[in-house]
Amino acid sequence: MSETARKAPGAVAPAGDANRWKALVFIALAQLMVVLDATIVNIALPSAQTDLGISDGNRQWVVTAYALAFGGLLLFGGRIADLWGRKRAFVLGLAGFAAASALGGAATSGPIMFGARALQGVFGALLAPAALSLLAVMFTDAKERAKAFGIYGAIAGGGGAVGLILGGFLTEYLDWRWTFFVNIPFAVVAALGAYFVVREPEGGRNRSPLDIPGVILSTLGLVALVYGFTRAESDGWSDAVTVSMFVASVVLLLAFVVVESRVRTPLLPLRVVTDRNRGGIYLSLGLAIIGMFGLFLFLTYYLQVVKGYSPVKTGFAFLPMIAGMITGSTQIGTRLMTRVPARLLMGPGFLVAGLGMLLLTQLAVDSSYTALLLPAMLLLGLGMGTAFMPAMSLATMGVEPRDAGVASAMVNTSQQVGGAIGTALLNTIASSATTSYVRDHIARATAKPQQKLVQLQGLVHGYTAAIWFAVGILGLASLIAFTFVNAGRPGSTTVASGAGEGVEDELPVPVVAH
Repeated sequence: MSETARKAPGAVAPAGDANRWKALVFIALAQLMVVLDATIVNIALPSAQTDLGISDGNRQWVVTAYALAFGGLLLFGGRIADLWGRKRAFVLGLAGFAAASALGGAATSGPIMFGARALQGVFGALLAPAALSLLAVMFTDAKERAKAFGIYGAIAGGGGAVGLILGGFLTEYLDWRWTFFVNIPFAVVAALGAYFVVREPEGGRNRSPLDIPGVILSTLGLVALVYGFTRAESDGWSDAVTVSMFVASVVLLLAFVVVESRVRTPLLPLRVVTDRNRGGIYLSLGLAIIGMFGLFLFLTYYLQVVKGYSPVKTGFAFLPMIAGMITGSTQIGTRLMTRVPARLLMGPGFLVAGLGMLLLTQLAVDSSYTALLLPAMLLLGLGMGTAFMPAMSLATMGVEPRDAGVASAMVNTSQQVGGAIGTALLNTIASSATTSYVRDHIARATAKPQQKLVQLQGLVHGYTAAIWFAVGILGLASLIAFTFVNAGRPGSTTVASGAGEGVEDELPVPVVAH
């Protein structure tokens, strides 16, 4: 519990900004747009791939370009918001996101699409930390803050469901391009509302110098890492460029660590990640996302290509997973995180998700949705929702106020980078397994229907090969949570708070109101 929450019943909490609830509407709308965009594109991807002539080897760049730009630049985006002012960064982020969405909707080739998605990621990385920082400085009362972050969190979960269904309807009844154009009205309304309603407190900027070497080294290192995984799919793991990308990523990221340990105002203060609990959380969350992210892509293609589902039906098919996530987060994670140690929610949560993933290793061309996919999706959602809620809370426990923002940004970074690596790595494994299967079985198929069946069986074989790998990753995430995360005893979860220098950088997490 935070200091604010411990105040005596008669104590008067600061009132906060007079327009804070109006501002929450526009901040939440921006959050809905970003979350909706992440899922809406997955549904539209098969149609966009066909239209733009994107190869199977390159299709994951539609997802990876966004995730990598977003994850690689989140820390930088948060720092820019502190420097320029959060309101200005928020409005600029929305305007840029809308422009990038327009470019994506008008794309005439794969490279233009990849560029538009990367630009969306860049402006998303400016938008997301600015939005959270605005909530932090506008809601000063603990109960109000918990309510505001609860609404914000519910939109993050519910936005996924809205994106899946809306993406299906737009793709099926209009055109896949509308899954990009739909962001524009969201961005315009949110930007106009924020411009007229949000008032940033005086003296909220942090004018210390930017860590430019840190930004360059971290971004280049992450790009090299993901490109290495992507290249491995098309050219093999022993390809000279693939190997050189992995070597470059190690060198660049090690140089980043050295630079951060020596500069006066580092982009990422190393004390944030060397703490055993936070390090364990970032690592286990990143691994869990690696396991989960590629799965969304596989299931979308399985349902549409193998099972012949329409985009709308595919969207509805994902709803049990979203419902499981919301239930795990709001009904299990939130209720228990002040009563039991965080590791006893995170560890079992990842195991339950792993059990759902294990069910999906039994996928076949003729698998039943009700008998196999439905229970697997529910287990995946429940497990992830249960694990994520205490992880988000514990990630900022006990940090100095000046580090609270970067500690929260690191959670987002581990998720986004994990998503980028997961998509590339699992796609590589799936494609290799599919190619081998088809090569070994196609000779026996003489008639066209038999050849088509072998192709579909090859696809499913590739998916299950990658899903087995994901099961192992989730098991490792669970082990790390059990081993490293040793804080978060009942009632001990605190929110970084303080006064004086650095308090403007505070980024709170929800406090459960009882």
